[in-house]
Parts: sequence; C-alpha cells; structure tokens
Amino acid sequence: MITVVIISFYSRHHVLDRIKEIGNRVPVIIVENSQDFELKKNLESLYPNVKVLIPEKNLGWGTAVNFAIKETNSDYIYLIQPDTILLDNCINKLIDCISEFKDFVFNSPVSQIASELMSAKKVNLLMDNWFLREAGAKSSTPFHHDISYFDVDGTICILWLPLEPTGKDEGVAWVKGSHLWNKIFLRVRFTDGHKVEGKESIINGKKYEGPPDILGNKDKYEFLKWDCELGDCVMFDIRTLHGTLNSSIPKKTLSRYTLRVAKEDTKIEYVGDWTSYTYRKAMQDAGYKNGDKLGGVMFPQLWPKNN
Repeated sequence: MITVVIISFYSRHHVLDRIKEIGNRVPVIIVENSQDFELKKNLESLYPNVKVLIPEKNLGWGTAVNFAIKETNSDYIYLIQPDTILLDNCINKLIDCISEFKDFVFNSPVSQIASELMSAKKVNLLMDNWFLREAGAKSSTPFHHDISYFDVDGTICILWLPLEPTGKDEGVAWVKGSHLWNKIFLRVRFTDGHKVEGKESIINGKKYEGPPDILGNKDKYEFLKWDCELGDCVMFDIRTLHGTLNSSIPKKTLSRYTLRVAKEDTKIEYVGDWTSYTYRKAMQDAGYKNGDKLGGVMFPQLWPKNN
C-alpha cells in the first residue's frame, strides 16, 4: 500500500485541489501546520481516506514529514508539496509501476555489476529512491555524500539512473576522488536553505565535520558529469560528494532513480541524530542492533541470487 503525505502551511486552496486529483484510491495524511481546523473538518467529512493532523505548533517541513510517517503502516510513502499538480492519473500510474521497481531491484544485473565493482561475495539491498524535479523548480541538490544519511558503515555502491534523457548540466556532478578523502561530512538538508544538521563531533571513533563549500570553491575541484540517454547510469561510492553544480532552472521535468547496495562487510551503526529518524526507527523496530550485518526483511540479499 502507498500513502500520500502533504505538509500544509496556509495552503488550503492547493490542498483541496490535490485531494480532488488524488481521489479516494489511496490513504492521504496531511499535516496542517497553520492549524486550519475547518480544513480538517471539511476534508475528513468528505473523504474517508484523508486524515488531517494538526500539531500544537508549526513543526516545519522535515519534522512534519516524520510526524506524518509515524501515522502510517504503508510500505511506500509518496511525499508531495501542496502546489504540486498531479497530472494524467499519476497516482494510479505510480502504484502500477511499484512492481516494476521491485522487479528491477531483484532481477536486473545491477547487483552483479556492483559485486564486481566492490569485489563483494554478497550484495544486499540498502535503500532505493525515486526523485522528481519539476520544470521551473528553483530547488537544487546540495553537495553531500550519502553515508551521513544512513545508520550503516561499510562498502556501499550507489546506482544513479535518469529516467529520461538528461544533459550533463541538468543532472548532478560528482567531485572526482572525494570518496578517497577519508572524511565523513555532516548531513545537509535538501530543503530549508540546505541547512547542515548536527555539529562537528566524534562518534564511535569517527570524526563528523562540516561539508566543504564546493560551489564557493569550484576551481579547487575536478567534477565529473555526463550527458545521459535512457539506459545510461552512473555507479559510485557512497562517500562520493555530489550535487547540483549549475544554478539553471530546468525547462523540463526531470526524474531519476537511485539504488544503494552493500557489500557483506556492511554493518548497522547507529550514529548522530542527523540521520533519518524515520528510517532509523524502522530499523530499530525491526530488531536491528549495532554491529548487525545487513539481511532480513529490510535488507534482503540481491547477489548471489537466492533461488
């Protein structure tokens, strides 16, 4: 099952439009940060699949997302902005394509390729994501490396797969050799002005430091970026810094799929509060403890294939 999550702040008009577009096929959770009780009453009386949560204060965007996710047991969350126009029955299309993503994860050659790149005897799933950047969007991807977003440590490979032809200045750029710096940088938010989360510290013997100012010192780094056609992909180490290098606003909607897979040396390592709270809680609720190797329901083995 998939649940749609919307974070609202004085967005009544947009929220009403989104609910009309979504219909009643899937559950919808709205966090109403501006305490619009009339909106809650109207929506919940008209749409049995809609639940409106009104916190005691404005939680902001990130905390509100976690607040909403705690209220659902769905396997998938579709997070949208109130002003995101849902065209062409896209919710139903998304539901229909979930099985295609699952088939890709378990049956494509990606895990075997990753095993060769990582010299791995075994490869497990860590996480996959589908991202969308709408035409005209002013948002961008901050320079970051993914290792700071997860409570794991080990050898991990990431697949970056554009889902439509993407020019080298439309996608992300990678900082060449940054995975070899032997540094761990704090997590950077993709919203809220790319705020850095947490403070420089040493946890489990590892130093977490503020990310470098890549955009302000472009001449100090060598960047890798490519024009990608359908079927092209990039695979890179989870410690590689990457982000949006150009400030241009996309003229077309861009989407990409990312898949993170791990070598057998990867273990659970709960770290700072800047990692994903929801993801960490799900791991803890599933019984994963510090030092555990990946496996089980959340991190199934992808290679070698289990027949």
